[in-house]
Amino acid sequence: MLLRHARSLLFLPASNRRAITKARTLPCDMVILDLEDAVPDDRKEEARANAIEAAGEGFGGRLCAVRINVEGTPWHGPEMVAIKRSRADYVVLPKVENLKQVKDVFSVCQKPVIAMIESATGVIAAASIASAEGAAGLFMGTNDLRQDLGIPPSAGREGLSFALQSVILSARAARIAVFDGVFNRLDDEAGFEAECAAGHAIGFDGKTLIHPSQVPVANQVFGPDAQAVADARRLIEAATGGAERFEGRMIESMHVEEAKALVARAEAVIS
Repeated sequence: MLLRHARSLLFLPASNRRAITKARTLPCDMVILDLEDAVPDDRKEEARANAIEAAGEGFGGRLCAVRINVEGTPWHGPEMVAIKRSRADYVVLPKVENLKQVKDVFSVCQKPVIAMIESATGVIAAASIASAEGAAGLFMGTNDLRQDLGIPPSAGREGLSFALQSVILSARAARIAVFDGVFNRLDDEAGFEAECAAGHAIGFDGKTLIHPSQVPVANQVFGPDAQAVADARRLIEAATGGAERFEGRMIESMHVEEAKALVARAEAVIS
């Protein structure tokens, strides 16, 4: 699966072996083995060993990433060395604010880097971060970004609108994937679905998640529905080149490429 085809990207603490085992039964598109915020300091080394072992065993066709701790912590260096030797597909780097952070991690890990944008400085630098050597995608770290911007936890996402769109624009300009931040209220399924729909509408490829119960909704919202795929297949088959009429509307090569991308996404995701 290509990173940009992922709909549901599930964070789980690498210290939790039970959660790792369960992830292999879930229809998520990426498993993110977390060594950072979800793991207490006294279990960091255990979590690192679990993550490397789990990446080696694989997740049945799902993409696998490991989120490491930031530079300056005692775990950063050992984690990068371990990931270089691992079978993880990606390394997730938190709290990125400049392209050097991405380049440095990529040079050691030799794995594509997904950079988390979690601060005002990160948003402003997103275009250069997205263009860094080794950058494969961007994650919105909306919880930390809210705090950095002084947005109350009870507020909606209106205050994040400019930042969200800026990061999407940066990713698209660099031709890399981009994913929406997590939704914390686990008992608010309607709110989660609405946030997924809003994120999809402004251009995110998928959504980062913190609980298995969120996977089906993310897959439904960010995945192409059957009717859209059927329409795309008919368009591709009918197109003969140049501008032409198709089922009551005008199409050209751009629409054919969009249809092909939609079909490719539908064929790539895990059912």
